[in-house]
Amino acid sequence: MQFEPILKDRIWGGEKLKTVLNKSITSSTTGESWELSTVEGDVSVISNGVLKGKSLLEVIDEIPNELLGTAVYKKFGKQFPLLFKYLDAREDLSIQVHPNDKLAKERHNSFGKTEMWYIMQADTDARIIVGFKEKSNADEYVKNLENKTLLSILDDVKVKSGDVFFLETGTVHAIGAGLVVAEIQQTSDITYRIYDFDRVDANGNGRELHIDLALDAINYEKVDTYKQYDKVSNQSNEVVDCPYFTTNFIPLDGELLAKKSGDTFTVYMCVEGSFEIECNGVQYTYKKGDTVLIPAAVSELVLSGKASVLEIYIS
Repeated sequence: MQFEPILKDRIWGGEKLKTVLNKSITSSTTGESWELSTVEGDVSVISNGVLKGKSLLEVIDEIPNELLGTAVYKKFGKQFPLLFKYLDAREDLSIQVHPNDKLAKERHNSFGKTEMWYIMQADTDARIIVGFKEKSNADEYVKNLENKTLLSILDDVKVKSGDVFFLETGTVHAIGAGLVVAEIQQTSDITYRIYDFDRVDANGNGRELHIDLALDAINYEKVDTYKQYDKVSNQSNEVVDCPYFTTNFIPLDGELLAKKSGDTFTVYMCVEGSFEIECNGVQYTYKKGDTVLIPAAVSELVLSGKASVLEIYIS
């Protein structure tokens, strides 16, 4: 299954989702393409095949085991637990933090927001902010926030195409200008914005900040977010394995037979090149920027082509 992209204008967005990923955007400030979502108000609609026009939630309601997988359905019911996006940061995103499951449930009746980033394209000297340079505390954090020196205590990391970062909840972070990113996260749209570089909109208004909410959501320890991983051709190379999702990297240069257990759905995100999936004698073609959902009922498929592909499922 493929889905209609849900395009989001952002103050920091640009045009690379069109120029790099061939998305049909009309704005010069498109920041996000939500590829696969069941967030309230932003539910993905199927764009191909016999189920074209149906929402993902409708299909889950009709065939939960077959789509989600027996283990996923048992754990999450008819909720789709992940959200998949592509982002284009023409400017820096705000510095922000996401609450853990406990806080998010208590305050927003939502999942927390553990996430990972795969850097698809990076301008020269592009960087991200991830966590603190050294162990900090609430008092030091608030003092620097008030003095507008927060950046001095946050870790600033230069990045390049192919880099992966895994951000557990509580990690203060920001995607920097000049990046196109594939993002995999829990199904949640809860973000606490703590600093926005004093930006204002056309009317002179700054965006809402959530400084008080963020205070006890932040992990003040120094964290290691960078993920090293193997890149063996035509093989699933593990990148991230956490309680919320597993992500593998497939450098496809030929063919790969993928067998599935029925426990979980699988999602493929094409981050470079193009490839085909053959399933039950039918061939489907995908290119850079495409995202495809493989229902759990599919037991076997063949991937072929020359591409870099992220493979995501719940283990």
